[in-house]
Amino acid sequence: MAVPGESGEGPASPYADPQGEPFLLTRFAVPTLPTTFLPRARLVRHLDQAAGTPLTMVNGAAGAGKTLLVAQWAAGRDEPVAWFTTDGAEQGPGVLWAYLLHALDLAGVPLPADIGSPTDAHRVEPGLLVRLAARLSTLDPPVVVVLDEFDHVTDPEFARQLEFVLHHAGRGMRLVLVTRTEPLLPLHRYRAAGEITEIRGAELAFTPEEAAALLELHGVRLPPDAARALVERTRGWAASLRLCALAAAESPDPEAYLREFEAGHSTVADYLLAEVLKRQSPEKQDLLLRVSVLDRFRTELANALTGRDDGEALLVELHRENAFVEHLGQGWYRLHPLFGEILRAHLRLRSPGLEPELHRRAARWLREAGALEETLGHGAAAGDWEFTAGALVDDLAIGRLFTGLRSGDLAALFSRMDAGATSPATELVRAARELSGPDVDRGLDHLRHAEEGLGAAPSDESAARLSCALLEALAARATGSPGRAEAAAEAARKLRHEVPAHLLDKHPELTALLLTHVGLAWLWAGRFGDARAALSRAAGVPGGAATALPREDSMGSLALIDYLDGWLGKAERKALAAVTAPERLAPSGAAGSDIGRLVLAAVAVDRNELGRARLLLDAMSGSRGGPRDPVTEAGRAITTGRLLLAGGDPRAALEAAAQEVPADVASPWAEGGTALVASAAHLAEGRPEEAARLLRAAPDDQPACAVELARTRLALGESVAVDDLLDVLPPAGRAGPGLAVPAMLVRAQAADRDGDRATAHRVLAQALREARREGLRRPFLEAGPWIRPLLASVLLRELTEGWLRPGPAPNGGRSRAGDHAPPPVLEELSGREQDVLRRLAEMMSTEDIAADLHVSVNTVKTHLKSVYRKLAVNRRNDAVRRAREHRLL
Repeated sequence: MAVPGESGEGPASPYADPQGEPFLLTRFAVPTLPTTFLPRARLVRHLDQAAGTPLTMVNGAAGAGKTLLVAQWAAGRDEPVAWFTTDGAEQGPGVLWAYLLHALDLAGVPLPADIGSPTDAHRVEPGLLVRLAARLSTLDPPVVVVLDEFDHVTDPEFARQLEFVLHHAGRGMRLVLVTRTEPLLPLHRYRAAGEITEIRGAELAFTPEEAAALLELHGVRLPPDAARALVERTRGWAASLRLCALAAAESPDPEAYLREFEAGHSTVADYLLAEVLKRQSPEKQDLLLRVSVLDRFRTELANALTGRDDGEALLVELHRENAFVEHLGQGWYRLHPLFGEILRAHLRLRSPGLEPELHRRAARWLREAGALEETLGHGAAAGDWEFTAGALVDDLAIGRLFTGLRSGDLAALFSRMDAGATSPATELVRAARELSGPDVDRGLDHLRHAEEGLGAAPSDESAARLSCALLEALAARATGSPGRAEAAAEAARKLRHEVPAHLLDKHPELTALLLTHVGLAWLWAGRFGDARAALSRAAGVPGGAATALPREDSMGSLALIDYLDGWLGKAERKALAAVTAPERLAPSGAAGSDIGRLVLAAVAVDRNELGRARLLLDAMSGSRGGPRDPVTEAGRAITTGRLLLAGGDPRAALEAAAQEVPADVASPWAEGGTALVASAAHLAEGRPEEAARLLRAAPDDQPACAVELARTRLALGESVAVDDLLDVLPPAGRAGPGLAVPAMLVRAQAADRDGDRATAHRVLAQALREARREGLRRPFLEAGPWIRPLLASVLLRELTEGWLRPGPAPNGGRSRAGDHAPPPVLEELSGREQDVLRRLAEMMSTEDIAADLHVSVNTVKTHLKSVYRKLAVNRRNDAVRRAREHRLL
């Protein structure tokens, strides 16, 4: 047993702390609940449920009702409760442990004398903590230790010692921390182990029902709508609700009074000003009024607004006095929002015209401090748009208007910019806003004015000039101008060496946006190699949410290049990454890349997943807004046309493909895709000559058009040099099955027409193997009647099972149709074609079907031709029989 004198420790529970001062008994007293206290069962239940965790933390702002909540809960406990309220005085671990030991003693927890007590205010012997933890671990029931106002404890050594005792006390001790800030304990460990219960400000906030009940305790009754409005205004803050209740109780019409309070000019404001503001010294009043224009502030910023140097001392005093000044840590403070609003209203009455000047001072101080977001807010509030736009541009942050968590807020902020501001920076901001919308011409005008202004400016405007390069790249994307993109990329390359490196590191979104815009302009022009290089770099730019949108667009654009090269699988994977990227954070709440959705829709059409394709195209119209993009516009028109063709509506497909996409230069792949849709529509309506004419006029470097032209010439009965077809494809490694398979099918069709069945089977088998890997179905569905007998042959049937036709029967059995099943119905019947087919089965004539469906006879005949083609038959009876074999009827 250790002797107190030998261990340097006194009795287990003396009557004075290590400094010889008597214990302040008020620090051990559980607070008394006022008569107007509202018990909140939901919070008490939460504390009750915390019995299984050794640590409970109740964390909220001043006046949130933390202490009274825990006091109410503690009063209902059966086990002993040791209550210790810390204070703000500088105290070492020895003093704190002496108080804590005395709190345990007062709670009736027997502590052996050999535990000892600290005799040094600044240190505690490790043995004391070991003996204390060992004793506490034997308690049953456990002791509840409440440390109130724990945010006053700033000594990391005491926190470490407390965590040691808590850990080794095991089930014998439950620690409840009541604090305004995060304590110094290793909370992450407790969270990871599920050994902490937390009640925070959001849970402490009063609900509308609780607020109404609290007001009723003060004699004020409110209807639900009024209670909700009050809670929204006060954010459920307990102290402000009680103040409102006190003031409203003195009014003859409390509900009307609270409506007046919501308007910002009320007797509640008078009450707060009289009870809080006017009790302060003139210096404190002046400081509170001036900092009311700020959401948060440091002492240096407060001094900049007051023109004095006493901010630190005054703020410390105001915080200590709980005068609605909350210390956020790291030297930052803030006012309660309700009190701040009342102060601002009083400022306007007391000092008219001062508020804009305070915003101007704050903006300049914050700009020097590097707080861009707050700089912009205060600059706009001051109405100093040239300064505000200049701050955005000089910080190289103009890309934040397009991407990032706050892009929507920034756009809304600068939407208020008046026309009188005409600096290069304001013109750049206007250009950015217009170019990101539909009015590209106005954006180009503003961009030209900005560039003219910078031409007369000093040469050190490198950030503004690089911002110009970004907007030039955006203009190149919006107008389909690869030359403009080339110039923008070159200008940016030179200017990057003139801009401070820390700005480029701070704003990776500028690089990501510029590369994305340049890459898309090159993609439009068919320069796939250059586009791929730029877009790959953009997709790899780090930066989290700030670069999420351009990285998604870049990934979607890379997917489009893979798709146009015929690689459906690779395109799908990249498009899915673009649409489902976890870091996407669109300001409007929509997520993912429209180009990614477009590629997924195009792949779905190729796989004959028409419903999915339709959903993806529809989702594009509801996606986030952004800059005009010819790539997306043309791609959507082409994919929509292909979807309409697959659905049996060639006229609508022609209309979709005819959509004009304005651009400075023609896009070879867009022209080729449009020609493919239009020619297929003409071919479906029996106009092969017109189809051939369109394909001959298509760009020479589009292999898909060359292949389709060969197919059309076969339909016209012309001879085709099929051996040269694969020569028009891109080099090996670039041409995927999406390009190669249609060419193989044309070769097989030509061989079949010439009676060379062996070659037809061999080439068709190769096409099936290539297509199966990618799930590519449409080329086979669109090939025509010649392919069906070949696919039904024994040689090829195995290659079609499971994806072009139903698989084998379960357990190795034979299918219901036997070994000689009918040729598969490869192409889905449209809804109207199914209507016609059902009436055929009822033995209705063509005229009867037309009358029953309210369409013309010619329309019915068109649908009948399509049904016969898809079912590989030539007569009505055969169509009905084939439909029944495939359970279409």
